[in-house]
Amino acid sequence: MDPNFDGEALEPDGWMWVRGVDYVAGWRSAADAATELKGAMDEAGIDMTEVMSTAGTTTDGSGVLRLSLPVEAAQALANAAREEAIRRQENEAKGARSC
Repeated sequence: MDPNFDGEALEPDGWMWVRGVDYVAGWRSAADAATELKGAMDEAGIDMTEVMSTAGTTTDGSGVLRLSLPVEAAQALANAAREEAIRRQENEAKGARSC
C-alpha cells in the first residue's frame, strides 16, 4: 500500500475485484511494458535515476502503467520520440521516391 495513503480519496472502482477477471495477466503486461520502457529509455541515454513506474490494472483487467518522472526525463523522452518520428518520415519519403 502507498505509504502516503490517508484513506481520504478511496475509490471503490480502484480496489474492487470482479470474479472471473484476469487481473494478473493485465498486471504482468504492465510490468513487462515498464521493463521495456525503462530499457529503451536507458538505451537512449535518458537518466533513469528518479523515474518510477507502477504496474496495475483497470477494473476490466487491462494493464496500466503509471509513470512518475522528472521534467528532464520527460523532455528527453519526448525528444527521442520526435527523433524517431522524423526518422520514420524520412524513410517513408525515401520509399515513396523509389517506387
